Amino acid sequence: MCVSSHFRVGLTRIRRKLSSVSVFIQEGPPIKRKHEFLIIKTERSEQAYIAVLAYFMKMQPTRLPLQGNLPLRTAAATPSKCWLDFAAHESTLAPMIRTDVVIVTAIGALLTAGSAHAQVNVEQIVAQKVQPILPKNGSGGGVAVAVRMNGKTSFFNYGMADNARNRPVTADSIFNLGSVGKVFATTLLAQAVKQGELSLDDPVAKYVTELQRGGDIRRITLGQLASHSSGLPRVPQQYETWHRGRYTWPDFVRFLNSWKAAPNHEPGQQYLYSNAAMVLLRVALERRFNTRFAALMHQRLTGPLGMTSTALPLPRDLLGRAVQGYGPMGKPIGRPSEEGGTFQWPGSGQIYSSPRDMATFLAANLGELPGHGAIENAMAFAQQGVFTVSQRLKIGLAWQIVSAGNFTLIDKNGGLPNTSTYIGFAPRKKLGVVILVNRGKQHATGIGRQIIHALAQDQSAPSSEGEPNPDE
Repeated sequence: MCVSSHFRVGLTRIRRKLSSVSVFIQEGPPIKRKHEFLIIKTERSEQAYIAVLAYFMKMQPTRLPLQGNLPLRTAAATPSKCWLDFAAHESTLAPMIRTDVVIVTAIGALLTAGSAHAQVNVEQIVAQKVQPILPKNGSGGGVAVAVRMNGKTSFFNYGMADNARNRPVTADSIFNLGSVGKVFATTLLAQAVKQGELSLDDPVAKYVTELQRGGDIRRITLGQLASHSSGLPRVPQQYETWHRGRYTWPDFVRFLNSWKAAPNHEPGQQYLYSNAAMVLLRVALERRFNTRFAALMHQRLTGPLGMTSTALPLPRDLLGRAVQGYGPMGKPIGRPSEEGGTFQWPGSGQIYSSPRDMATFLAANLGELPGHGAIENAMAFAQQGVFTVSQRLKIGLAWQIVSAGNFTLIDKNGGLPNTSTYIGFAPRKKLGVVILVNRGKQHATGIGRQIIHALAQDQSAPSSEGEPNPDE
């Protein structure tokens, strides 16, 4: 029985198309002839508009139209029942219900979650949220956004790929992914684990044999490299403060073999974001499969997914679509497709990709690409939390699993002086966003999370957990 301040309506039969359903109304004073229009929201955020025709006369049903508007307080659904609780003071129907069970005929339509999402103006939400990162006063740069929702992808482009050449941003412009590229290496790792080709618990020195002469580096596993829990610093220069210039492979081996774990940086004991660890993971994968990382990525991931505009470094036939990178104030930095960063050997640079290709990668991570089950299973494995940072942040294989209220999203971001990137998705809602900006320090992470929350119609404040500028 319901408490006296509420009454409960139970729908014993629900159909997704217009249909009649039997409704029980319990608890309350005698019913009189009246009409209510119910706006119902179920636990899956689906909506139903049910016009209730109700009357009661000595426990025998008759038919009489009723009118009004009744707010819903709570709802829960099962395949056969839908219980709806309403506050008595909010309903004109409540004073008309008696303790005895009465029979009500309802004409209803339960709209699917997809139909509810269709009411969201995606273009308007994206245009509003990206305003803070759009170039001002003719300064250089632009923004590309890809939204995956309801099984479809939409592209929204703003500004210029190259101001000097008057070339606008398009869905096929090619951007430097920065640290978003890390999830390509960890997806390959997850795929190899799922296929029994290696284990997350394998020491990295098992594959990179030069490290068997080292010390603490021999204790680090592949899983720790992939989850930023190895204890290695962000870049080698934080340990070798005397080093000048970029790191060649011999330089990097020297650093790794000399590295000693600090008491608060023990392997597997803490979260410490590390670009060095992810580059080492690439080398371990190369050694395991005796294949250069770029070729391995193409053979096992981007090739099967049809991601023809994703590569490192960019081949000559893709150079014409590469964006010019700009600093935060819109001044050009470097040349289009230029490799930068700490490390200097083949396969150690940044991955480049287009919004269209990244939308494909996003769809695969949502499990929405038919015929690619093995890759999608590997992606799902990579998305599982491996290391707990806090109550609201876990780290998967490079992915951040972020909680805000009851809302969970999975994302990865990147940022260099001339690029800001983000990919994120809400698995339960089957929606996600890619943001690629050819300007540095543009807070793509915050914008991306705001868009996802808005598209999901989630009222909780987006989380600020995770790495704000992972490439700095």
